[in-house]
Amino acid sequence: MTSSTEVSRTAARDGVALVPVGATEQHGPHLPVTTDTTIAAAFAAAASARVSRDVATWVLPALAYGFSPEHAGRPGTVGLSASTLLALTADIGRGVAASGIRRLLFVNGHGGNPELLHVACRQLREQQGLAAFAVHVPGLALPPELAEGVTTGALDAHAGHYETSVMLALDPAAVEMTAARAGGVAEVKAVATSLTRPFGTVSVPWHVDDLSPSGVIGDPTTASAAWGERAFAAQTTALAEIVRAVAEHPLPPEWIHSRRGDAE
Repeated sequence: MTSSTEVSRTAARDGVALVPVGATEQHGPHLPVTTDTTIAAAFAAAASARVSRDVATWVLPALAYGFSPEHAGRPGTVGLSASTLLALTADIGRGVAASGIRRLLFVNGHGGNPELLHVACRQLREQQGLAAFAVHVPGLALPPELAEGVTTGALDAHAGHYETSVMLALDPAAVEMTAARAGGVAEVKAVATSLTRPFGTVSVPWHVDDLSPSGVIGDPTTASAAWGERAFAAQTTALAEIVRAVAEHPLPPEWIHSRRGDAE
């Protein structure tokens, strides 16, 4: 647990606030609906510990709901509207700024959040004078030997090899491997030649119902705790370097916030 005294110390050391952001949504029949939140929170905690000697950090409680219209209507999915998520991030940023911390990093674990989090960061710079950033941790590069182990490649999009392996490493009791089945890959490949396809160059507002009766897009049957541990370690190293970069990033000029205050 973090006390207010510890938060004040982080501010005095010009530290970084880490905000894990996940989702509550279906992850097929074998993973918990809290998968994205569990992963985001674990990465934030691990990266904080990794940089503790040279960077002061405050890891906030994870935001357990995200922007999940692509899974709406499936049992277990409880999503936020875009406006609600932006309002929440604005309130969180306001509290971080009021605590004296001017650098903030959203550590995201859900694929539906990045676009909104980037908007939130721009708004927090303008409204609070924060140096705010967002990183989608599952999207961080993996060593080639690990990436080659994902048989469905870029189609490992939801509840597949990656998420199942990482959850086996973090919380194996929460994973029902006997229920794991591949899904969605053939459906995505069937439209692979179209410019307007899921996960293609053009942004497509896809819904999981378009692709997978089970809600899985990928192949979780190839998952392993050993692969998940190696992936988590590699991406924690990458995230720790991002935290260090955020800590060293120049702060926005004070006039950004003051000018907005004058206008109000």
